[in-house]
Formats: sequence, structure tokens, C-alpha cells
Amino acid sequence: MSGNDRIRLRHMLDAVCEALSFTEGRTVDDLSLDRMFFLALVKEIEIIGEAAGRISDDTRKSLPGIPWPKVVGIRNRLIHAYAEVDLSIVWSTVTLALPELRRELESALESKSTD
Repeated sequence: MSGNDRIRLRHMLDAVCEALSFTEGRTVDDLSLDRMFFLALVKEIEIIGEAAGRISDDTRKSLPGIPWPKVVGIRNRLIHAYAEVDLSIVWSTVTLALPELRRELESALESKSTD
């Protein structure tokens, strides 16, 4: 894995962890009540997708547990269809998909550090 890919995987993991920390003690209803909370989660998802989009094909192939097209796709959706963002999709992405992505990224960074 290249150094740039390692840095981008780390950026992804940092953004995942921040998004998850933002949701502690919060509910999906808070997304419609607190614009700053909503925008913070959207920004973290965008960072994850942007970094994922810059990962090399070789590294992507070596990490098949990460749904690369979905990760990049949700970023693109948030950027280009910003006026049509479904709050429940943002919430489920953070609370359901990001914990698994965190495990995959942690595993990848741990195993790749011993290569």
C-alpha cells in the first residue's frame, strides 16, 4: 500500500470516528432540529467519500470488505443533490454503515502496518 493510500485510509477512519462521536446521545430527530449537527455529519460523510475516491485500484482490490462504490456514491449524492438529502439515510449511514466501515479500516490499517 502506498503512503498516500495509508494517509487517505487514516483520513477516512478519523472522519468515521468523528461522525460516530457526534451521534452519541443523539437521535435521528436531532437532524431536523439541529442544522449544525446535520451539517457536521454530512461533512464527515463527504470527507470519507472524497478520501475513498482517491484510493488506488490496487488498495481497493486488497480491501474487498469496503463497499467502495457506495462510499464514493453517497459522497457524490450529498455534494450534487444537496437540496434533496434524506435525513433518515444520513442517520442510517452513520449509525449502521459507519461502525462496520470503522472495523474494516482499523483492520486494514493494522494489518498493512505489518507489511
